[in-house]
Formats: sequence, C-alpha cells, structure tokens
Amino acid sequence: MGKQMTEMLKGTLEGIVLALLAGAPAYGYEITTQLRERGFVEIAEGTVYALLVRIEQKGLVDVEKVPSEKGPPRKVFTLNANGAVELDEFWSTWSFLAERIDQLRSPQIDRTDSEGDN
Repeated sequence: MGKQMTEMLKGTLEGIVLALLAGAPAYGYEITTQLRERGFVEIAEGTVYALLVRIEQKGLVDVEKVPSEKGPPRKVFTLNANGAVELDEFWSTWSFLAERIDQLRSPQIDRTDSEGDN
C-alpha cells in the first residue's frame, strides 16, 4: 500500500467501519474480512481492532459479548445513535471533499471567469 493511501485511510477508516456497522452488527474479524472483500486488502487486523477500541471509547457503538464455538466470547459491535450521527457527518464531509476534488480533476472547469479578472 502506498504512503498516500495509508495517510488517506487514517482519516477515513473510522467512517468506513461505521458504514459497515450500519449494515449489520459485526465482530472484529468479520469487519476485517468485509474490508478485504471491498478491496482494502492490506489493512492489518491490528489496525481494525485498535480502531474498534477507539470507537467503543468514543461511545459510537454498543458492544455485546457473544459466546463463540471457536474460543473466547466475541465482542459484537453495533452502531448506536451517536455512531449514526457520526456516520452522517462523515458522509457529509466525504461528499463535500469528493465533489471539490473531482472539480480539480475535471478539464471542464471554466477558468475564463477567473482569467478575466486580471
């Protein structure tokens, strides 16, 4: 993973995980698997677990320990009302940034207005 991708993910991974949890409650390994299925193949499992601790401490998710057949109980994370508000804000910010960045890429930007001001 390139350095630029790593830096961009630092600012967006929390929103991405909240978006996954908006679809359905999940435990850490499931979240990591879902991220990899969506192309985030190089995200370390430890990064996801550290993020889950942070969003739990911030009160964005509810956590329930569920017995597991394969070992200790699993912590299942569910998006709560605070998390839903945070996710809405993430999507608003994402839309704002994506729109402006797309404008910078687009060759259709009308520069005649700004050039005419000289």
